[in-house]
Amino acid sequence: MKNLIILLSIFVITTTTISQERISINKSLRNKFLKHQPSTNSHEGISASTIPYKSGNTFTQEDLIGVTRYDNQSNASIPKKMYLYDDGTMAATWTMSMDENSFFADRGTGYNYFDGSSWGAYPSARVEDIKVHRPAYAPLGENGELIVSHTSGTGLYFASREEKGTGEWDYSEFPGPAGNGYLVWNRVVTSGTDRNRIHLLALTLPSSHGGLPYEDLDGALLYSLSTDGGSTWFKQNEVLDGISSDEYTGFAGDTYAFAEPKDDIVAFVVGDPWTGLALMKSEDGGENFDKTTIWEHPYPMWSWGTPTDTFYCADGSQSAVIDDEGKVHVAFGINRVMAEDNSTFWYPFVGGIAYWNEDMPAFSNNVNALNPYGHPDSELITDYNLIGWSQDVNNNGQLDLLDEIGLYYIGLSSMPQLVFTDEGSLILVYSSVTETYDNGLQNYRHIWARGSVDGGTTWGSFDLLTSDLVHIFDECVYPACAAHTDGNLYLVYQYDGSPGTAVWSSQHPYLDNTISVLTYPYYSTDVNEETSITHKIEVSQNYPNPSSGETSIHVKLQSAVTLDLKVINSTGQKVIEQKGMNGHPGMNKITFDLSGLTRGIYFYTVSSGETEVTMKLVVE
Repeated sequence: MKNLIILLSIFVITTTTISQERISINKSLRNKFLKHQPSTNSHEGISASTIPYKSGNTFTQEDLIGVTRYDNQSNASIPKKMYLYDDGTMAATWTMSMDENSFFADRGTGYNYFDGSSWGAYPSARVEDIKVHRPAYAPLGENGELIVSHTSGTGLYFASREEKGTGEWDYSEFPGPAGNGYLVWNRVVTSGTDRNRIHLLALTLPSSHGGLPYEDLDGALLYSLSTDGGSTWFKQNEVLDGISSDEYTGFAGDTYAFAEPKDDIVAFVVGDPWTGLALMKSEDGGENFDKTTIWEHPYPMWSWGTPTDTFYCADGSQSAVIDDEGKVHVAFGINRVMAEDNSTFWYPFVGGIAYWNEDMPAFSNNVNALNPYGHPDSELITDYNLIGWSQDVNNNGQLDLLDEIGLYYIGLSSMPQLVFTDEGSLILVYSSVTETYDNGLQNYRHIWARGSVDGGTTWGSFDLLTSDLVHIFDECVYPACAAHTDGNLYLVYQYDGSPGTAVWSSQHPYLDNTISVLTYPYYSTDVNEETSITHKIEVSQNYPNPSSGETSIHVKLQSAVTLDLKVINSTGQKVIEQKGMNGHPGMNKITFDLSGLTRGIYFYTVSSGETEVTMKLVVE
């Protein structure tokens, strides 16, 4: 029988089965806190490696579109970096640089274009003719495109052209206000039938980066509006009512996000652990805005040096969408912080994705209002306004995470993206520290998705979008979704082999980071309800390899089976055997010890019944 199947809640093609019960991380980890450290921007380099092709898993497709060794794409909220056009073409952007030894003198926008049939070759040079940072992308005019970035020491930098995907780029500068011209961490969207209304957000340089206050704000969030494609500016570098020095002491970089405009409705969300969270919404094309509080901060007008108790908070990474009725929906990451006289601290193992829409009440200023762990004062309700969290992948009733974590100064689950589909449903995408995916020292972040077919009232099951075995040892971060859909959801993201970033606090050496576009078929009109599940076994390469001690493999299953493992040497002699292991649907991790073996080549076989997979390993 064939049915119309919509979204993740009943999506039968998904192969990774995850428990729907929310599992809390153990208290010892979630009470671990770290001092917030600014980026050191150390640039010790390593030689470039060859990027292997990575195929998609059984229900997503991936296209590799670029590479960068500059690996910090955002401080918090993800800028709009991708767009799906009505004609089926797409464009995607990212911050790109390959030369850490020159302090990334070649840094600029990496750009790739999908012409309706294929993506282009990896770009070899940035779009711009000068060094820039943090590109944000939007369509412009009848068939053109716009990239807005910031450049060191001055204002913003525009790259535009009349025909998307082809032709020479035109460049122009956008200055900041007099005496405070250094604008940073910009965001841009366009609206109107001809896409000539440009909406721009940018921050004046805060004192933490050497800047000066503007209109009594240490980091003033400025809004600009052009109604003619940027030829003139109806509003330029304005502090909007509601986000002025009457309500705030200043803002941090990348802690604001535009919704894709709909008709005359323009909206953005702004906030972080130290300012609260608010929606700014215009119903007249950006000429006037009204403010709605989403989360009320427990320490209003907090300023640096003011001590606080610990409190749960929005982590600064958020996303917003506007539905067909004009209602704004918001998803934001959760964390926990505290402050002392000269330091702030955060809790890296605290996290979750909160949800709010304009029909819901605001979260109060209670220090536990955003506590995701069942506190009596918590205002979060699972599957109502708490809709994302780190998953119990191995279904054992607990979160098995290692004691260290890659640092982004956001929650355990964060970098949310909300998409309102062409069929009228909501999809949440986010990056989450994920159990069973680790390098022996730290767990990796992976990309997850979840959908709602009733406007956010209820939410369906979780899908691990990066579940392919080729991503076993990958850090998958910075997802940026195209605003529109066509039965598929499209997102661009970054992955490499080490948790955390090299740019920010030098958490690992510089690596080649792959930029990938993932196609997620959330919608199908031709699904047989009686589709059978096969007993296929997928087995990863062991890690580490070579090894002289413990090594691990991952086995991906589509149903519960009994697994056997054996290791043989080059003469066929069996040297290790583990039998009768219970394998559950989804990802399974098997660890075995090689310390008693001599150096050389060995082979390991994972089997279930008559199905087996054999791979090579090296003992050093």
